[in-house]
Amino acid sequence: MIDHVGINCADYAKSQRFYDAVLGTLGYSRQLDVGPAIGYGRAGKPTFWISGALAGPNREVHLAFEAADEEAVREFYRVAVELGAEPLHAPRLWPEYHPGYFGAFVRDPDGNNVEAVFHAALP
Repeated sequence: MIDHVGINCADYAKSQRFYDAVLGTLGYSRQLDVGPAIGYGRAGKPTFWISGALAGPNREVHLAFEAADEEAVREFYRVAVELGAEPLHAPRLWPEYHPGYFGAFVRDPDGNNVEAVFHAALP
């Protein structure tokens, strides 16, 4: 169900030190560091993300739900927008994340960034 979660941090450097240490005790480590965001997890799969001030001043949460296929991502986006969600990113491939990453993003009624993602899309 949950594919990954992300939070914004007021003090990015302090949060990096904190999560490096506490998640390390649980066997998790940095899987991807793209500068303004770091993904923690295991076995090459980042499942928990932190972002710094470049992500904005709000404290939104980012939730990504795993989708069965590209059509499910499209339907998620269509229904969310139909229900009044603010569209953030229409369904598309996101090769900068990894090949086959197909996702769509909306803002839920409380302002959170909610995504549907399918990881095996063909280019």
